[in-house]
Amino acid sequence: MLPTLWSLVLAARGMPPLRLLAIFVAGSFVMRSAGVVMNDFADRSFDRHVTRTQVRPLASGELSPTHALLVIGFFLLLAGTLVLLLDPLTILLSPIAVLLAGLYPLAKRVIHIPQAMLGIAFGWGTIMAWTASRGDIDAPAWCLFAATVCWAIGYDTIYALQDREDDRRIGVKSSALLFGSSTWIAVGGVFCAMLLLLGLAGWFAQIGLIYYATLVVIGLWCLRQALQLRQTVTTPTAFHMFQQHVWVGVAVFIGMVAGFLL
Repeated sequence: MLPTLWSLVLAARGMPPLRLLAIFVAGSFVMRSAGVVMNDFADRSFDRHVTRTQVRPLASGELSPTHALLVIGFFLLLAGTLVLLLDPLTILLSPIAVLLAGLYPLAKRVIHIPQAMLGIAFGWGTIMAWTASRGDIDAPAWCLFAATVCWAIGYDTIYALQDREDDRRIGVKSSALLFGSSTWIAVGGVFCAMLLLLGLAGWFAQIGLIYYATLVVIGLWCLRQALQLRQTVTTPTAFHMFQQHVWVGVAVFIGMVAGFLL
């Protein structure tokens, strides 16, 4: 949800219309929910062999694949209803969002950084939010899209540290495995790229200095996280570090609003 809110705020140069806020908040919830079920459906055979995921309803057999398909269909129907409230260009872009959500669960079988596909799927919301606001796609939207991809690679690599040994054993690809002992450098690098792209998006939109001050504070916090990864982190610590990125997204949002209104 948060990257779409960034896009709405930047496109509106302040607070976006409540109607668009409501549509994209609801749409983010619905599509994220559909994506989670798609992921669990695709990974049910893998999840049975991973300590953290073996209790998931599909992996454990508590729910059947038919249940999952029905739930996916229900959420996609809701998403389709919401997108019909938007302009024609955004409607045309919406099938890409469904395609990307469906491709992510398959990416870990093919590419070594499936987290990039996750970021692309989440980032597409920034493009749709921008077109819903402006009717076209401008440079700041692409900067936000790329920033979201970098951000997802970073925080989801931290998340993947929880499953590194299980993923290696069952043959699932992961950036945490690819980066190995250099994970802290890779995570720090993508966070730097995220912040530079967010700064560039703000520059294109001619936002106020308070936004850049917010990015500096976020950058210092991200540096602290990257340095923390130089040491082996426990599973609970990795999960806690991952969860903290909600506040990164919130801080960017608040910084954007303040950059235009203060």
